[in-house]
Amino acid sequence: MTRATSLPDSVRIAPAPLAGTVHVTGDKSIGHRCLLIGALAGSPVAVSGLPPSADVAATAAALRSLGVQVDLASEDDGRVGGLVTGPIASDAGGSAVGIDCGNSGTTLRLLAGLAAGAGRHVVLDGDASLRRRPVDRITAPLAAMGVRTVAREERLPPLEVLPGAVRDVVWSSPVASAQVKSAVLLAAVAGGVTATVRSPHASRDHTERMLRHGGITVTTTSDADAQEIVTVTPGRFSVDALHAPRDPSAAAFWHVAAACGSGTVLTPGLVLNPGRTGALDVLRAMGADVAIDGERTVGGEPIGDVRVSPGRLTGAEVSGELVVRCLDELPILAVAGALSDDGLVVSDAAELRVKESDRISVLTATLGELGILVEEAPDGFRVPGGQRPGPGHVDAQGDHRIAMTAAVAASLGSGSVTIGGFGTVGSSYPQFLADLESLGGRWEVTDG
Repeated sequence: MTRATSLPDSVRIAPAPLAGTVHVTGDKSIGHRCLLIGALAGSPVAVSGLPPSADVAATAAALRSLGVQVDLASEDDGRVGGLVTGPIASDAGGSAVGIDCGNSGTTLRLLAGLAAGAGRHVVLDGDASLRRRPVDRITAPLAAMGVRTVAREERLPPLEVLPGAVRDVVWSSPVASAQVKSAVLLAAVAGGVTATVRSPHASRDHTERMLRHGGITVTTTSDADAQEIVTVTPGRFSVDALHAPRDPSAAAFWHVAAACGSGTVLTPGLVLNPGRTGALDVLRAMGADVAIDGERTVGGEPIGDVRVSPGRLTGAEVSGELVVRCLDELPILAVAGALSDDGLVVSDAAELRVKESDRISVLTATLGELGILVEEAPDGFRVPGGQRPGPGHVDAQGDHRIAMTAAVAASLGSGSVTIGGFGTVGSSYPQFLADLESLGGRWEVTDG
């Protein structure tokens, strides 16, 4: 598995109806966890279904630098699998291990917790985009566990995690964040302590499901204020195999293309974890025809085959708990809002400003270049309905989801769109252009 996946830096996408069946990439969130949590086992763990993305490759490389044996290769379907043999090597008292997390915030945040629990001295760094993403949300709970950290300007990478023993913690997180929650849970499991994380409301629970699958006791409850309360107690993680189903966040691009277009798209084998189906719920509410068949459970995760067909789209409002369930999909849902009758209003989504880019600002600028009005707000945006993307030239500004959003907008629009910085899509969905073409899309490499 290579660290980087090559995609052209500048592409031109032409309008074209999209329809057919597409087997999207493996789920990135679960793929990271297959590697990180697999390293907790005392024997080799077979992993499968991982996306061949630069982000997951960064996690594999990071674990290798900490003494975990990670042997991965391409599978027949283009995804990645192999063996993970942990645990993380004990600290021999040497200097800190420098780890390049690339563009992957998941790698940095979850590995900070895992390394802290293992008592390792690490310095977690990444590219220019990752260096702009704050880490204080994880350093605060780690400090409550007795972990000392050092960050640039007290909140930005590089993040140094100093060695030491972790202690029991009850942490009240100011935000509902699966990455914050996972960092604490992994630190607790690796360090053999008890941890409780209270969040304003539920966030995706892939970490909890995978830990339970390996025999760790994890309880999830809620209080009278609907806060999510997750507690993990010490135990031995033991599992033979971990699998990453296909990524609903990747499929959302094709779901929106189908809902707003003229053809049906089938995406088999998707994760249907309730924390990940928010985009489908929004499309249903807008009037798209969404059907799910073949529901089953694999490794503790519900999966199924999702079919989306066109419908007369009205509008929708997305706020509160629903934002957490579709945060990554909000840029592409903005395109659905523009093509709907009544538009899309998003609030309670200030987290978008600390992603790979300030996604509220960059989305507003990107769709604006295509003639789509987006009204920016501090914690979200409004997209009036009755709009259609036009031709133009946009810059993804280092954000893979903005690049793919522009590509789908171009396919649904009235003229060709040139997208600069498209190579960043390799961090999450390196076969995006191949899948676009398989559905009838039209693209070509340009000089920018």
